[in-house]
Amino acid sequence: MFGYYLALGFRSLRRNPVLTTLMVLTLSVGVAASMTTLTLLRGMSGDPIPQKSDRLFVPLLDNGPAGDGAATDTGREPPEQLTMRDALALWEAAKGVRQTPIYGVSPPIDSGRPDLPPFFSEGLAVGRDFFAMFDVPFMHGQPWSADDEQRGTQVAVISRSLAERVYGEGVNPVGQSIRASDSEYQIVGVIDTWDPLPKFYRLIGSRSFDTSEDIYLPIRTAIARELQVNGNISCNSTPPSPGFRGLVEGECNWVQMWVELESAGDRARYADYLVAYVNEQKALNRFELPVNNRLYNVREWLEEREVVSDDTRTSTWLAFGFLLVCLVNTVGLLLAKFSARPGEIGVRRALGASRGEVFRQYLTEAAVIGLVGAGMGIALTLGALAFIRDFNPGIALLTHLDVPMLGIAVVVSVVAAIVAGLLPTWRACQVVPALQLKSQ
Repeated sequence: MFGYYLALGFRSLRRNPVLTTLMVLTLSVGVAASMTTLTLLRGMSGDPIPQKSDRLFVPLLDNGPAGDGAATDTGREPPEQLTMRDALALWEAAKGVRQTPIYGVSPPIDSGRPDLPPFFSEGLAVGRDFFAMFDVPFMHGQPWSADDEQRGTQVAVISRSLAERVYGEGVNPVGQSIRASDSEYQIVGVIDTWDPLPKFYRLIGSRSFDTSEDIYLPIRTAIARELQVNGNISCNSTPPSPGFRGLVEGECNWVQMWVELESAGDRARYADYLVAYVNEQKALNRFELPVNNRLYNVREWLEEREVVSDDTRTSTWLAFGFLLVCLVNTVGLLLAKFSARPGEIGVRRALGASRGEVFRQYLTEAAVIGLVGAGMGIALTLGALAFIRDFNPGIALLTHLDVPMLGIAVVVSVVAAIVAGLLPTWRACQVVPALQLKSQ
């Protein structure tokens, strides 16, 4: 019987094309607005590494000066990055399962090809644990060895996009050299496409929803080559010497630090280690302020950095509010459509159809309208996301409608249409067969 009602529902779409078009358009616009904002919110608020987000931590230490009442400011937040001195100390102490310091670089790449002039690339100086910590997929090769890291060997891991740009598609460049910042680096690995959303591992000095970097260099190599910082730098005092060496030696915060622990339960142990480290540095006349450390896991770090803004959440609620307005308009249109068919309902009731059967038939018709509205709503959503992608390339990775969101769009549209059809359907069931037959 449901199949029969479904067929009647599709046939009824042609009965009053003007009302049908208005209902489908009204519903589809509401669905498109809500699904567009929901898609963006879902991408922004997702867990980028759910399999270990509770075991990856960002340690922060407060090396700020004691002046201006900072020592008594109990709500003071530590700097968002570490000094190179502290980052290297935490890295070398190896108190976690894995750990890595990170700072951004932007070395110019010289392909040596006459048809490809030199260009700047986005890169990172990291420890070799970076790749295993963040489950970075490799297409060719592997990370550099521990020996290469210790000696500061000039090796590099590059991205798939950079490999294809410089060497061509289908070529394995492992073992070849790439010229970056006027130095030759031997390629030891090529990572496959890897774009975690949000870009949790580098929320400072980079856009939160950008693609991953093109080249990764050992951090000791980057320091030895004095590769300039591509990111935020905040100094609490004048560096002891000019240039890059002053950044390395001074109280300047420009290095991000990540540590992976065996389990979330090891958090307290690592926090105790950070307290002990700060107290040790106090004995060396550093860290003038009281101990003010932080240790954020991935989800907490995303919240701390306000990756999902209040404006984004508000926009989503407003979009669903707009869907509710569209729903109210659809109720009125369905009332107009169903109220024009009392004679048909009277004949059906006189032939033995119960109120329940009439209710199911007309509710199925409303669901059909929702199904058609879902199709048009998805098309409008894709158009809106394409517009956003062109208008703001910085969030282009968020503007893709995946299968789960397609399913949600269909469910939202059909459920909305059914809810809108409850009152008109109930009104249609109140038709008295005798009165309708008498008026025929």
